[in-house]
Amino acid sequence: MTRKSTPAPKPVVVIAEALSPATIKVLGPDVIVRHVDGTDRSALLSALGTAEAVLIRSATQIDTEALAAAPQLRVVARAGVGLDNVDIKAATRAGVMVVNAPTSNIISAAELTIAHILSLARHIPAAHSSLSAGKWQRSAFNGTELFEKTLGIIGLGRIGTLIAARMQAFGMKIVAYDPYVTATRAQQLDVELLPLNGLLARSDFITIHMPKTAETTGMISTEQLGMMKPTACIINVARGGLIDEDALFTALSNKAIGGAGLDVFSSEPPVDKRLLDLPNVVVTPHLGASTDEAQEKAGISVAKSVLLALDGELVPDAVNVAGGAISTHVRPAIPLTEKLGQFLCAISRSAPLTTLDVEVHGEIAAYDVEALRFVALKGVYQNIVSGQVSYVNAPLLAEQRGVTVRLRKFNESDDYRNVITLKGSLADGSAVSVSGTLTGPKQIEKLVGINGYAVELPIETYHVVIVYKDRPGIVAVYGKLLGEAGINIANMQIARQEAGGSALSVLTVDSPVPEDLLAQVAKSIAADVIRQIEIEE
Repeated sequence: MTRKSTPAPKPVVVIAEALSPATIKVLGPDVIVRHVDGTDRSALLSALGTAEAVLIRSATQIDTEALAAAPQLRVVARAGVGLDNVDIKAATRAGVMVVNAPTSNIISAAELTIAHILSLARHIPAAHSSLSAGKWQRSAFNGTELFEKTLGIIGLGRIGTLIAARMQAFGMKIVAYDPYVTATRAQQLDVELLPLNGLLARSDFITIHMPKTAETTGMISTEQLGMMKPTACIINVARGGLIDEDALFTALSNKAIGGAGLDVFSSEPPVDKRLLDLPNVVVTPHLGASTDEAQEKAGISVAKSVLLALDGELVPDAVNVAGGAISTHVRPAIPLTEKLGQFLCAISRSAPLTTLDVEVHGEIAAYDVEALRFVALKGVYQNIVSGQVSYVNAPLLAEQRGVTVRLRKFNESDDYRNVITLKGSLADGSAVSVSGTLTGPKQIEKLVGINGYAVELPIETYHVVIVYKDRPGIVAVYGKLLGEAGINIANMQIARQEAGGSALSVLTVDSPVPEDLLAQVAKSIAADVIRQIEIEE
């Protein structure tokens, strides 16, 4: 007698916050859905005990404690963009995939930006408050037309591009600052590229759509606000902290600029409420993704990702691991390739990328390595666009910027078992490249080439790359300057192609090097190039 096989148990999916009915429908009948209040800590930890997936929004904290309570957990899905409430590093260490919905809110964020522009142009909030209070003050709210005015967009990515198209319909002239967008791409969008200072001086309205990094935090401060027209307005719905709030308060109070529209703040809710009380400020409580459509898109998107993860398929929206049907021979190259992408981006900041070649050399070229193309792009764009970058939106970011991406495979590798090389062509005609490999039983990630120079050193968090004319005494000069500043050099490699020609130094340092110190080093040794690279895990 043939025994019937016992069907595999259905995976448990915990939903910790309210999601749309469409999200539940996508999950379908092949999973067990359990609802819990993610803000009730004890209830959450108890529910995670049998969960293989958990869907959250912004109120539920998935940290080390939550991950430890979930021994079967395979995927954390954030129905939205931001991941501040998920400990991504802890999840990665636990082998738990983290996914989000990086494109779900771009239309909503673009439309909110436009709402702020219109509100500032026509004083709508103040006029509403006045009339609600029983006053009829038409002359107090004389506004300005957008027609033939100049809109400056800082960050011409997905949201910036949507705003440009929509405001062109108002008859606005669009200028933009984005060091990673080519002139060809800007021309296709009918947008004029300008340096930041030029944009600030020419624009009647300015909107910021940049990621929040060490370089962009406070990028609009006293000096930049002083370059703006006294009638100009600035809008930020991207990330709190991009505008120095103290400097903005002073500029608005002194009427050095016309107004500001703010949806995001350095601390949320805002601790310093001075900006909120100014008459020339329009504020909203971080509503960029707060539309029914954006919420539904986010829920449906992550529900699809959860099903892919539970089925062992490639998950394009994963932010920490590619997951899914990738060969075990290829999988170790994923974090290496992403870091090489970050490295390439950092050394190519003289001009935007126009082409990117992802080259796979050695034994792994015999396998399906298509995922490495997405991984490389994710690394390239990880620190230069606002919002999360994933395997699914990275190719879109490249396409929007007019970047041609090619994957090339070579079965032979001369010096190492496998080598990943990223080569970029830049808009100024120059080229950059970086190569890496995995060595030893522990599969140590190593840099083995930069712009044609042969090196070999482990990839760490902080590196400095310096190119200069080869001559005696250079190491002593920059070593002394860094040492006096308390910057410890943990590792170092020097490479050259011929005596007396150009030399390349790659330093591994224990902490970031201040920009003014980098400039001092460059001046002291007459460096041709100096770049600081910060690699994010």
